[in-house]
Amino acid sequence: MPSPTTAATTGAEGVKDAVFAARSVVKTYQMGEVAVHALNGVDLDLWPGEFVVLLGPSGSGKSTLLNILGGLDAPTSGDVFYRGEKLTAFNDSALTRYRRDHVGFVFQFYNLIPSLTARENVALITEIAPNPLDPVEALALVDLDKRKNHFPSQMSGGEQQRVAIARAVAKRPDVLLCDEPTGALDVHTGVLVLDAIQRVNAELGATTAVITHNAVIAKMADRVIHISDGRIAGEERNTKKVAASELEW
Repeated sequence: MPSPTTAATTGAEGVKDAVFAARSVVKTYQMGEVAVHALNGVDLDLWPGEFVVLLGPSGSGKSTLLNILGGLDAPTSGDVFYRGEKLTAFNDSALTRYRRDHVGFVFQFYNLIPSLTARENVALITEIAPNPLDPVEALALVDLDKRKNHFPSQMSGGEQQRVAIARAVAKRPDVLLCDEPTGALDVHTGVLVLDAIQRVNAELGATTAVITHNAVIAKMADRVIHISDGRIAGEERNTKKVAASELEW
């Protein structure tokens, strides 16, 4: 991966040991003549192996922040560092390599290819990753190895989301970014999906960030970051993490 600019040469403090360090990040969208401020000066650090929940209402800027961390969007101003390298200085090809090699994404909707089996959907990622898991091994992480030959139409919504998680983690990502992963699911199915994400965090050691408006999910995090009106409104650490199977909402 390229190293355009390191934290040491930019004078940014305290970012070299963080997986992500965001400094004074602003994102403004122009909607006709109206400027929409999605992020208003965000400072944030995410650390190796931690499980973080970014909690806030719809429209608070959670997805915008996640997309910037994942290299899917760029801030209007401010800097983001990934392991001490200035992500916001990467060109398009460097961002593509960064997303391909280091980041796993899980979205609210599964985006599986209907004509491919669960194993084949996961294999799409393993064929381009430098050091992938075997597709069946990735499916086993989410308790779906016995469903490897089933098509999406033969699976429930929760099972499809777990296939999407297996696909995201099959590349052995350094970071797993999850955008409302239970938003389209009922409580029971949502718990199964969260259990799969929790297991991936524990067994693969991927730094995991889950954005949600559901405060109950925050109980399973190492750290909870509250986002409101495009700003970090506060954060707290859970002295005792709750297993996904114990969540009720």
